[in-house]
Amino acid sequence: RRSGYITIGYRGSYTIGREAQADAKFRRVARITVCGKTALAKEVFGETLNESRDPDRPPERYTARYYLKFNFLEQAFDRLSEAGFRMAACSSTGTCAFGPEQGGPADDKIWTSYTEYVFCRD
Repeated sequence: RRSGYITIGYRGSYTIGREAQADAKFRRVARITVCGKTALAKEVFGETLNESRDPDRPPERYTARYYLKFNFLEQAFDRLSEAGFRMAACSSTGTCAFGPEQGGPADDKIWTSYTEYVFCRD
């Protein structure tokens, strides 16, 4: 069993109406990206790992170009946990993409975010 790190990342967006109403509208996760050593990523995610953006990568080399064929973070977390990984860190950023002044909905602001979760196995 090899030790190492795998980083899971995704971009998201959501709309918050006037005065930050409780009914914020979240959009689904479009793509979950995977960064780490090729051998570890293949061990954890198997056939659900899409390697089309970095084919024929040597097993001991790092890549940040893989992504998963499914869109559920919980499924990725379950696979990492079952393989003996634990979450070591996470980070998220958010920014307002556009609002009424940029041609968006009258009372809404559309926000985008990027979140990363770092998992490790000793």
